[in-house]
Amino acid sequence: MTMQAKIGIVTISDRASRGAYEDRGGPAIEAELTTILTSPWEALRRVIPDERSTIERTLIELVDDEGCCLVITTGGTGPAERDVTPEATEAVCDRILPGFGELMRQKSLEVVPTAILSRQLAGTRRKTLIVNLPGKPSAIHDCLSAVFPAIPYCIDLMEGPYLETDPEVCVAFRPGQK
Repeated sequence: MTMQAKIGIVTISDRASRGAYEDRGGPAIEAELTTILTSPWEALRRVIPDERSTIERTLIELVDDEGCCLVITTGGTGPAERDVTPEATEAVCDRILPGFGELMRQKSLEVVPTAILSRQLAGTRRKTLIVNLPGKPSAIHDCLSAVFPAIPYCIDLMEGPYLETDPEVCVAFRPGQK
């Protein structure tokens, strides 16, 4: 029997956390995952302000307490003073996986020249992959589509649940599989 994966979805936005702005990033991530994944999974949603300590606590809670195998954040990756998601992520991670940020920026540069301002990254905490995405729903699609083929194998390597994808949407790369 396939273990149901827990996936944290964290929107980091001062305005959305106050209710002054509709959270579009978190629902965009959830919609993407619903399209990509065919194996059972559960979304653990959070909407929090751009506060480094709050971001760190939320990531730690989703990994250490909730047991998420994957946590995907949206927002707080730009150059503004309040954009501290990468710093908070790096502070709680055991390892940084720079290829994720490199690929996401490369894909985003095909769409918009300001992608060079984005500081999204990914890393691991214990047996969990944490991925920072930009806040714009179209950029979420572009970035998640680019990196998701590597995510199931990364989670395999950390002994997490087996994530199956719809091959019509995303072919998960696993060495030795055809």
